[in-house]
Amino acid sequence: MHIPVLKKEVLEYLDPTREKNIIDCTANGGGHLREILAKGSKVLAIEWDKEIFERLESENLDRVILVNDSYANLSEIVENNNFSPVNGILFDLGMSSWHVDSAKRGFTFRYDQVLDMRFNEDNDLTASIIVNTWSQSAIEKILKDYSEEKRAKIIARDIVKNRPIKTTFKLKDVIGGKRGRIDPATKVFQALRIAVNGELESLRTGLKQAEKILTKEGVLVVISFHSNEDRIVKHFFKDSHLEIITKKPITPSGEELKNNPRSRSAKLRVAIKK
Repeated sequence: MHIPVLKKEVLEYLDPTREKNIIDCTANGGGHLREILAKGSKVLAIEWDKEIFERLESENLDRVILVNDSYANLSEIVENNNFSPVNGILFDLGMSSWHVDSAKRGFTFRYDQVLDMRFNEDNDLTASIIVNTWSQSAIEKILKDYSEEKRAKIIARDIVKNRPIKTTFKLKDVIGGKRGRIDPATKVFQALRIAVNGELESLRTGLKQAEKILTKEGVLVVISFHSNEDRIVKHFFKDSHLEIITKKPITPSGEELKNNPRSRSAKLRVAIKK
């Protein structure tokens, strides 16, 4: 089940009311979406994964405009749906629990699945294509850039040496066993997922559009789950014309961590358009 991360804090800063229009750029399982709707706001909900989108669509939620697209196209989506003024925008980045537990696209090495990792299956690029056809230097680069893996060169060499690699278990074996606090496979899978879906480029694009779309006093809330995302958000806030509300990112409370261990890496940042 998808549990919305930092729910209390999201509602506090967005302050959804009947008079407000809110954009949920990453609807996922609808956790935050339902909470915002319960407060009375009208919501433009964007979900890139077609399967998740269709599940949400089947619920026939009131006061929601559902769009199957990427938030990288935020301005176009808002214009096409005549959704204004925009009083708040939420980005809840990363994977949903559904992607880990049910998607069967190889997002995790907990299950033996094909190396896909696409959020949107219309995307031509898959993790299998990267692992089995990209050069060693290209693979090394995404491991360094997207996961800060110190053994990127060695892992990239081993991947190329052991081709073809068709499944998550085979890739996990090639990467090797656990060394230190974080299993190196965690970082490799993260880097591949980010590369497949163009996540960091989409985030930069989406944030720039969000700043322009927000009305005066509109609130931008972003939840990130790894250092690359948080760094992009932090620098964007600093370089934007928005007023930063959270000087330091907000992290889950001890109680939330106990109830939802997957929230452990979440960081929430907030800014307001003045």
